[in-house]
Amino acid sequence: MSDTAASAAHQGTVWDRIGIPRPLLFGFIGVLIFMIGDGVESGLIAPFIEDNGAGSEVRASYVITAYGVTVMLASWLSGALSELWGPRRVMQIGLAVWIVFDALFLALGAAQGNYTLMLVFYGLRGFGYPLFAFSFLVWVTATAPVARLGAAVGWFYFAFTGGLPTLGSLTASVTNPLLGKFGTLWVALGLIAVGGACCLIGVRERTGFSRLAPPGVRPVQSLTRSLSIAWTNPKVAVGCVVRIINTAPQFGLWVILPAFFTDEMGFTDGDWLRLLSIMFATNIFFNLLFGVVSDRIGWRTTIGWFGAVGCALSVLALYFVPKLMTGNYWVAVGVGMVYGATLAGFVPISALMPSLAPENKGGAMALLNLGAGGAAFVGPAIVSVFLGPLGRDGVVMIFAGLYVVAAVLTLFLRLPRVSEEAIQQGKNLQEAAEPLTAASPPVSPPERNPSRP
Repeated sequence: MSDTAASAAHQGTVWDRIGIPRPLLFGFIGVLIFMIGDGVESGLIAPFIEDNGAGSEVRASYVITAYGVTVMLASWLSGALSELWGPRRVMQIGLAVWIVFDALFLALGAAQGNYTLMLVFYGLRGFGYPLFAFSFLVWVTATAPVARLGAAVGWFYFAFTGGLPTLGSLTASVTNPLLGKFGTLWVALGLIAVGGACCLIGVRERTGFSRLAPPGVRPVQSLTRSLSIAWTNPKVAVGCVVRIINTAPQFGLWVILPAFFTDEMGFTDGDWLRLLSIMFATNIFFNLLFGVVSDRIGWRTTIGWFGAVGCALSVLALYFVPKLMTGNYWVAVGVGMVYGATLAGFVPISALMPSLAPENKGGAMALLNLGAGGAAFVGPAIVSVFLGPLGRDGVVMIFAGLYVVAAVLTLFLRLPRVSEEAIQQGKNLQEAAEPLTAASPPVSPPERNPSRP
């Protein structure tokens, strides 16, 4: 939201006042259940694959890498296809992909110890959760009033991260001793089906039932628009870079922090895992808090100061404060909580990005999701390049510098007038885009030459 435009105080139901669009309530519940099912495997899938056909940690990593590639591709497609077909239809495809290929992965791949089938089916299953979850995020951004969009996306990430990995891992800790890994993964499949049904049956809001793109946009155009927006609307490209910086250091830290806390600080593996759990529990709470706060003080303000500047300081504290106070576990937990909280300061980027291009919000969301996937590669890549010559200290300084860059880039993410007016008038992005799409009439196919037969 603009820093100069005040949020409109619209009256409505209790759900409206806390930032959840009432027609989408069952969607948020369904996403939470769905992501619990997806998160069940987060702590056990690598050893499960290794024990059921891969035979080694390296071969198991190939399966998970294939999954990561399809997740990144599907993250981009979720926005582009939602523009073309409507979010609900893309969610249906994502749910079907997850259920079908997960069942094949378990029944024909893992159960038979067939490594090739596991590689194929688990890789293809990677299309499932982004098409389902991120298409619902597009639905949220198209439906929620722009003045309360920060709170709405905050609730989405509350549900998303509440399931993956938090409650998903907790569920696995209960079912694994009782049912084993195979049984636990079948339970996860059941949770996926329940969450998907809750969304697709419980949500009747009509915006998501139809295409969001203008009538003249055809399939190839829809896909190219989701890439060409990077140069036709440079602010969206800048937002994509900010989204990469948001979590790239996080993924890089997961490479260097385990050894740092166990080998150098003297903590146990259990101490590190508990610290990590507390950090993400804090992040979940602040995802919601900063989503709500950003609608009042401004999306750019929240991202720039609480997210970017906050992370620049907290990532330094997360690493250097424990070094100065070696062996003090609760101090390390405290700075970990601060880093988890400031990470949540970037949540409003999911409200800001589609608002930068309301006439092509699916393309903006596609680029946003691509940035989220790209962060998983950029962070570890920085570690692999700079850890040798600079050591852990130098890598952490680079991460802090990236957050400073993100703070500067945020200054350029000013909303267009149409989005400013939508905030003041209580409109959603779909309504805000109508004058823009009406001004660009559909492209008609070329007329046939009447002189030719």
